Amino acid sequence: MERTEVLKRVIGILTEAQDIRRAVESERDTNGDGGDGTDGHGDADGATAKVASTLLNEMLPSISVPADASPQQVATAVAEALGPALHTMVSGFSLAFTSLAIAHDGGRTDVSAIEVLQELALEIEAGTYDEGP
Repeated sequence: MERTEVLKRVIGILTEAQDIRRAVESERDTNGDGGDGTDGHGDADGATAKVASTLLNEMLPSISVPADASPQQVATAVAEALGPALHTMVSGFSLAFTSLAIAHDGGRTDVSAIEVLQELALEIEAGTYDEGP
């Protein structure tokens, strides 16, 4: 998967988590207990996990190893396949965190976290972050 697609999926995970968090807080404010009579989380945690799992699985490469591969060969194949993908994902989460931190530390009250992430997604789509680690 290309770097741009990975970065957009990272933003998707963070945006979905923010949307679900807001929905849970809104429900909690409305009903006082989250609306489900339990701990105020309802199904939001499960929904976030499902979206995040789907997006993460899309970012990870398929790994094939021969049935007769030694444990060392399996470890090498997994490391070679996952290493670059994990590096790009960590870079994406770091980029998103940094963008949010800059907005926060700069005292930006005119934009929400989701708006910062949307702006970052547009920059990624425009190719601003095509080069990088």
